[in-house]
Amino acid sequence: MHRLVGLLLTVTVGLVLADSAIVTLALPEMLQELDASVAQVAWVLISYNLVLGALAVPAALRRVRAHPRALAAIGIAVFAGASAWCAAAPTIEVLIAARCVQALGGAFALVGALELLVARMGERRGVAAWVTAGVVGTAAGPVAGGLLTEAISWQAIFIAQVPFAALAVPAALLVREPVPADGPADGPVEEPDVAHRPVVGHNVTLGLLSAALTAALFLLVLLLVEGWRHSPALAALTVSVIPVAALVARPLARWLQPPPDVEVAAGCLLVAGGLVGLALPPSADLIWTVAPQALIGLGLGLSVDQLTYRAMEGRRPRARHAAWTISSRHLGVVVGLAILTPVFTADLLDAEEPATEAIASLVIDAPLQPDDKIALARALGAELTGQRGQVPELSGAFASLDVAPEDRAAVDDLEGDLDDQLDRAVSLAFRDSYLVGAGLALAAMVTVGAGAVVRTARDRPRPADLGVAR
Repeated sequence: MHRLVGLLLTVTVGLVLADSAIVTLALPEMLQELDASVAQVAWVLISYNLVLGALAVPAALRRVRAHPRALAAIGIAVFAGASAWCAAAPTIEVLIAARCVQALGGAFALVGALELLVARMGERRGVAAWVTAGVVGTAAGPVAGGLLTEAISWQAIFIAQVPFAALAVPAALLVREPVPADGPADGPVEEPDVAHRPVVGHNVTLGLLSAALTAALFLLVLLLVEGWRHSPALAALTVSVIPVAALVARPLARWLQPPPDVEVAAGCLLVAGGLVGLALPPSADLIWTVAPQALIGLGLGLSVDQLTYRAMEGRRPRARHAAWTISSRHLGVVVGLAILTPVFTADLLDAEEPATEAIASLVIDAPLQPDDKIALARALGAELTGQRGQVPELSGAFASLDVAPEDRAAVDDLEGDLDDQLDRAVSLAFRDSYLVGAGLALAAMVTVGAGAVVRTARDRPRPADLGVAR
């Protein structure tokens, strides 16, 4: 029972943080089924991260005045109920509202679960379980969402979470109320002294790195599904490289034992390098995404948990500093979406004209009868016009084309050439967004170096400390 309780609480933490990106591969299906706009569907992702990021710290402040057992149980119950509401949502507006409530419950669940895991496992193991569950959940969210969407439907993403969360409610209530390390829970709330103020540097780095990771966890799956037209299941299997690499990173770090600042800086650099690799693929073949994803996963595993540990290390109240890390990460995701989405959208529009010209050139040069070229050009023009602002699907134009049997091979070759041209155009449209994400990761690395310099200067012995007379 002891292990089962800890496992259920750890899984719940992973679920709450996985939900920041779990719907990514389901967004195209939501777009069609709920008859929504692209902007509305984007808010299914944004609203959850925004509310969770905004409410994490207030939830932690409430924890000081409440019993963590009740706080965790209520938060998990709200999260479970809102997950069921998400699955039953009949409209996009209802789904967005349910996601906001889901994030509200998630904020209290995360804060309460941390205290219960520490009470159950001890300080070191409890914090480690909480941090690791968050890293794995964040990285694995798109994979789980894609597989469930392909196998069943997007509603299955939320339905699958309900039983785990529902079981975690009694598990939370079974944990013996922890003795507060931060002072009596019912006593007055005191402002922390200077030594216990939030670690601004580590949290800023977390925010910038989370914004950069948005390019990998959001734009990559968008490229695979909407750009290169792969199924959600295949896209999910492809992006599983990231969580696998993130899991490998921890044993690697324990073996190498680099200084903490070096480990985090290396992680940021790996994320930046992986995003540059995604920006410059030689072709639209899935194999070219594997190595960049491995770099991103290793970077995530080396940096996010180390930054979270250091932002919480030796600081009280523990829950409050954990909440700062949650807030930094999820508001960083929102900032990343706000920066990268307009860049990607503008580049996609800019790519339309040269792609259209290239398509026209291929049609003109194709070994087809003039009447067939004219009919195909008109059909392609209609498809491109009707799908303006999106990655066009041109198969409809070829399905409506009636050609002689001896010309069918030429038509099939032309369709393949046009698909290759679109793949190149789409890959180019994503390039700048990936490079901006790489820039955010490098900015995160700069903050690591700046923080190290500040700490070195602060910790350097002063003449008076060494007994040197002035």
